[in-house]
Amino acid sequence: MSTDELKNKVESLLFVSDEPVTALTLATILKSDISAVSTCLEDLKDEYESQSRGFQLREIAGGWRLYSNPSYHELIEEYILSWDTRKLSQAALEALAVIAYRQPVTRNGVNAVRGVNSEAVIGSLLEKGLIRDVGREKALGNAILYGTTTTFLEKFGLSDINELPPIEQFEPRNETEEAIRDRLDANLDRLHGDDEVDDGAIERAYIEADDNDGDISIEAEGIDEEGNDIEVIE
Repeated sequence: MSTDELKNKVESLLFVSDEPVTALTLATILKSDISAVSTCLEDLKDEYESQSRGFQLREIAGGWRLYSNPSYHELIEEYILSWDTRKLSQAALEALAVIAYRQPVTRNGVNAVRGVNSEAVIGSLLEKGLIRDVGREKALGNAILYGTTTTFLEKFGLSDINELPPIEQFEPRNETEEAIRDRLDANLDRLHGDDEVDDGAIERAYIEADDNDGDISIEAEGIDEEGNDIEVIE
């Protein structure tokens, strides 16, 4: 089989693959030497990049797959959003982030981080194939443990889970944390007059902070010791 013929056959298989394909799999199907297929894959990757094609060949999650060129992502996003009905909600993204960084983790573990029941969003993530059941917790109840899938790696362009950005880079600076706490306390005091509000009264809090310009928005809700609802939005 000539080099050009091998390249064409590899390319045709990549076009119909909906998940990354290993060089070994391609070599087996084509009855070719794996080193020749690996060289062919590298050549195709370089060829697409040098010609600035509308797609690229990337090695992802242990295999090879064709992806759209990032240069056209805005155009593609506009097109996809016109028909995509499976976009992840904010709640689903939160739960997915917890699972990705803390896996394997139980549903209660996700609930503890988010502060709300995550049963529905975990079900949605399972349906989309982004997470999976990876076992059972060795404790009373044997709760299901969840972890991310190969599909998760593909969708987020990762070769493996170790390529996730360090979680520390998302933590707010100390001064931002203090500003958030001060403003939250001030709002709660305003709602309850001079009455002291227990920190444990806050059941849920959503905080957005921009360290660059200091803008902070806060939304919190909960119940105080007397059973009154607490809600702070700023």
